[in-house]
Amino acid sequence: MKVVAVIDYGMGNLHSVAKALEKVAVDTQVLVTSDAEAILKADRVVLPGVGAIRDCMAEIKRLGIDQVVSEVITSKPLLGVCVGMQALLSHSAENGGTDGLNILPGEVRFFTDTFAAKPECASLKVPHMGWNQVCQNDTAHPMWKKIAQNSRFYFVHSYYAPALETSICAATTDYGVQIAAAVHRDNIFATQFHPEKSADDGLQLYANFLNWDI
Repeated sequence: MKVVAVIDYGMGNLHSVAKALEKVAVDTQVLVTSDAEAILKADRVVLPGVGAIRDCMAEIKRLGIDQVVSEVITSKPLLGVCVGMQALLSHSAENGGTDGLNILPGEVRFFTDTFAAKPECASLKVPHMGWNQVCQNDTAHPMWKKIAQNSRFYFVHSYYAPALETSICAATTDYGVQIAAAVHRDNIFATQFHPEKSADDGLQLYANFLNWDI
């Protein structure tokens, strides 16, 4: 039986991610763990995340998850979710500036700072919360299998990676500015939205991850 490890560093939406994976898992065990050996033995790995990036990065480094993730990406599929996506990038403006894992290039910005220079965005609330259309940049990518172009996914975030400045952008959504809704490179895929909160299309994306052969 294959194993998908959901990394537990005390900051992720672990229960809902694990339950969603279990719904679509076929001959696959879903393991929620912080154990480095167990994560490295898994066939594929999910890096979830909610909350402040500074706290997430502090726990990731304290537990040595940064080193584990660096090893994981050399040989198996990795899926980042929400703050898990932002943690894979270079830097975030949150908490006065926080360095990410710098595995993927990208800067994370605060919606409020961006909207301050865009009067037309004055009515937009922060955080960006709710359903929004996602435009796939590469519809042939295995992670988009059976997911229609412009399908709607569920977002909850106050910080974002600008799509136009993100060379590894896999999909975009619009919330006053073009957001990188997903990023990818080689065997890494990560989403700003929450697949586990995104009904059938979110479950399909998790199913695609469990069947993604790199």
